[in-house]
Amino acid sequence: MGEASILAPRKGGLDLERALSHTVVAVSEKYGAEGLSVAEMAALTGVTGHTLRYYERIGLIQSVTRNGGNQRRYQAGDVEWVQFLLRLRETGMPIAQMREYSVLRARGESSLSERLELLTAHHERLRQQIATLHGHERALRIKVETYRQMLADTVHTDVQRNGDTND
Repeated sequence: MGEASILAPRKGGLDLERALSHTVVAVSEKYGAEGLSVAEMAALTGVTGHTLRYYERIGLIQSVTRNGGNQRRYQAGDVEWVQFLLRLRETGMPIAQMREYSVLRARGESSLSERLELLTAHHERLRQQIATLHGHERALRIKVETYRQMLADTVHTDVQRNGDTND
């Protein structure tokens, strides 16, 4: 079942349980059945047109439909996929692994276990990175509080000295 199917109307509405993100984009309602142009897709996802074309060229985005004028037209599934790619990129997954994941995804359900393995490993690296960042944040918070306390003590000491000499 492809990502576009989560956005297709069904008897009870949209299948939000299968959504890859908390944002559901009704591409066909907003931009018509033709889909999104590169500029519209860039505006919607925050990815530049250059990056979209680069992702397509290296195989991260596959099978983008084209209109009669041979212009790219992105569909609802493309929006969800690009948002997922951004999530992978923003969590530090290297492009090579993103490409590997994209190839596996294109193979369909036969690659589920391989995709699970790849994402599980990435998730574990991300959890370790978050733990490390939490440790760094705690150390910085302590240092900031130490400096605040030192400044407060200095101001208090200066006030006492000034008060003592003015008597």
